[in-house]
Amino acid sequence: MNAKDIHISEYIYPLPDERIAKHPLAKRDSCKLLVADSNGVSADTVFTSLPEMIPADTMLVYNNTRVINARVKMHKETGAAIEIFCLEPYAPADYERNFAATESASWRCLVGNSKRWKDGPLKRVIGDNVILTATRISKTDGESIVEFTWDNPSMSFAQVIDAVGVIPIPPYLNRETESTDTDDYQTVFSRIQGSVAAPTAGLHFTDSLLAEIDARGIRRREVTLHVGAGTFRPVQGDTVGEHNMHSELIVVNRDLIQELADEKRVYAVGTTSVRTLESLYHIGCLIHQGEWNGEVPQWYPYSDNHPQLSVHDALTVLVKYLDDNGLDRIIASTRIIIAPGYRYRIVKGMVTNFHQPGSTLLLLVSAMIGDAWRDVYAHALDHGYRFLSYGDACLFTV
Repeated sequence: MNAKDIHISEYIYPLPDERIAKHPLAKRDSCKLLVADSNGVSADTVFTSLPEMIPADTMLVYNNTRVINARVKMHKETGAAIEIFCLEPYAPADYERNFAATESASWRCLVGNSKRWKDGPLKRVIGDNVILTATRISKTDGESIVEFTWDNPSMSFAQVIDAVGVIPIPPYLNRETESTDTDDYQTVFSRIQGSVAAPTAGLHFTDSLLAEIDARGIRRREVTLHVGAGTFRPVQGDTVGEHNMHSELIVVNRDLIQELADEKRVYAVGTTSVRTLESLYHIGCLIHQGEWNGEVPQWYPYSDNHPQLSVHDALTVLVKYLDDNGLDRIIASTRIIIAPGYRYRIVKGMVTNFHQPGSTLLLLVSAMIGDAWRDVYAHALDHGYRFLSYGDACLFTV
């Protein structure tokens, strides 16, 4: 079947609210781990056993993005509360430069209680004497461009948003952000600010587990994909072809791409790492065709004119492109949707969580293990697994 013709109703399963984990376990790596492939479940174990489940000659790739305090609450002079949800930088458009900016920075935002903010700036005091001002510059398609200014040139925007914002936990938790989420909703390897949602498969890792992975000779590498709010958006329409996939920024170093060109077994930590790695292959193919414009289109992997290069050849093309342009990393956007019918090129296995019914993430899982996902998820529901961001984990292999 063509991926566009898939009915999303086929990827709906019953998920009672009580099976959604509202908080993580006290010890991150003590969660359950379900191991499966296209033949179904092969093991029910605990996450601390993950190093034993991964062959020693594997490269394990994780997402080093860090969740920002993206929810900023402001008030009008009348007292009306206005929540500004920062989505991605607008000016400067580059994440690094935006977070380093002093005195002003603009973002694409969602605005809560938007009708109450008709005009005029909003103000808030940071600490004892710094005044933060938010001014809505424009509004289109439900999103706003908001300019933040502050009167202390020694403060960066990164410091400002840390001071005034809160971590944006997933909406399906149906609760307010708590102080514990500040640490709970960050991976131990998070370091590059930019996400508005955590790469949640990484939440299960601890420093001691990473040390055990290293001791077993499993090579760890990192990529960056800044997770957008679109990750929570359900598939729009009856078929997958009707869904407009959100765009996310990826950053991967040249040396890792060179390594991947000849890597035989790559496991990804989380769907974000999967999308990043698979996008690298398609970027190489687009460059080969002379059609690279900075973004991997949603349906490019399925197109009839796809050149179908080998992984080695596609990534070699990408490395040459970087070298020819004096670049040490690729910075790109990706819209690819990985659904049944997709053929994995780089990723041979992934660590992930249990995903929402009818989500693009569940489609990605099905693309790896096929129709077995139904039995796998039914098994998890029957055996007490906890679901979604703070829930238990899976290890899937092709």
